[in-house]
Amino acid sequence: MNKNLYDTVVKNDYSVNSGAYAVVDQNIKMELDELGEYRPVAKDPKKPIDWSNPELLKVCSMSDQSPNEDDISQELFSKQKGVNYDPVIGYYTNLYAGHVEVGDFRKKASSGGMATWILEQLLTSKDIDGIIHVKPGSKSGPMFEYSISTSVKQLRSGAKSRYYPVEFSGALNKIKKLKGNYAVVGIPSFIMEVRLLAKQDRLLKQRIKYTVGLICGHQKTTKYAENLAWQKGIKSKDIKSINFRKKVDQRSAIDYDTEITGSINGKEVKISEPSNSFFACGWGEGYFKANFSDFVDDAFNETADVVLGDAWLPEYIQDSQGNNVVIVRNSKINKIIQSGIKTGQLKLDVVSLEKIKDSQRGLIHHYRDELPYRLRKKDKAGIWRPQKRVEASTKISLTKRRVQDMRQKIMNQSKRLYRQAELKDDWSYFQKRLEPMIKKYRLTYRFANLKKKLGKLRSKLQ
Repeated sequence: MNKNLYDTVVKNDYSVNSGAYAVVDQNIKMELDELGEYRPVAKDPKKPIDWSNPELLKVCSMSDQSPNEDDISQELFSKQKGVNYDPVIGYYTNLYAGHVEVGDFRKKASSGGMATWILEQLLTSKDIDGIIHVKPGSKSGPMFEYSISTSVKQLRSGAKSRYYPVEFSGALNKIKKLKGNYAVVGIPSFIMEVRLLAKQDRLLKQRIKYTVGLICGHQKTTKYAENLAWQKGIKSKDIKSINFRKKVDQRSAIDYDTEITGSINGKEVKISEPSNSFFACGWGEGYFKANFSDFVDDAFNETADVVLGDAWLPEYIQDSQGNNVVIVRNSKINKIIQSGIKTGQLKLDVVSLEKIKDSQRGLIHHYRDELPYRLRKKDKAGIWRPQKRVEASTKISLTKRRVQDMRQKIMNQSKRLYRQAELKDDWSYFQKRLEPMIKKYRLTYRFANLKKKLGKLRSKLQ
């Protein structure tokens, strides 16, 4: 007998928690838990969630009952004229790297400003009536949330990367009651679940005309942002705003500041310091990472119409103002981009498939090369895990396995220890307990890299 969604995905913490469940079942709402992650809960406590509902299985990207990214993207893009396919990047018609040349798109963005520019073209041409994207939340709600923008001014307030959990049920349920066409912006798993919802919901299929995908390392909990502020003396209730990526002139694009505005003892302060100077901020270690992020294999948002990420490439990274890599799959968006290049609004270079991959090598390794080991660990422990497009194996080196083990430990312990620090009202407790793990991890990681370099050198000498 097939286990239901709760016994497989939910109980084992694989849910993306995008809000898809709450779009399908009106008795479900998404709430932040004590660890700062969204969880589905019943609106009516007397009426438990029916996890045997087959409609929930169909919209969960981690369910074995739903199509995978290959199925969805093939249906959407495979018949387009001039389309190409790569097993890692997915379908594509054009590949670019660069930035917006006009206005303040780039200045107000985390990288090259391409996402806001594309969305503004769609909005001002009346091709869409609104954009569903992440913006600063209300004072009484979460720090960031999905909202609907119907004007250029509203759209531009949603620029910048937000390393914070969100869910889209409120916005999607709202557009079902409205008329018009909309674009949705999101990370890979969110866009995938939007596509799954559109397959099941006629109204959403009609309303959602475009999807704009972001390349994303992993999802964070709310505690990632709160930790950055608290270590500088600003408690969570006193945070006014966070700019996770403030560009700094004369520095490389990757060497940005984090700027936090809030109050300490009733006095308003603004702190702007290099992001890598904060404790527990590095992306490689996986602090405050949502568990589902370790079990996805879609590195390049394969079901989105256009995909935007950081151009972490030698020829672009020294530019402090930032650049995007752009993967185009939708013919209308491609025409908009080509027109922008011709009119000088965009400065984009045509780049190769390998250049796009080079911009995100670490992400590819984690999502594709190292995922088989994480799957194998679950199989060995007898724990259910989702079917992925890579096979479970232990075909990575022993040192790399240790790196993976330690990353997962840091992911779990950072959440647990931070919660304990909150209960003790003592941020230093979190730092003192986590620091030994970080030091051990970094030593192991350096050793793994050294072995890799020695292996390459040995191959060259043979």
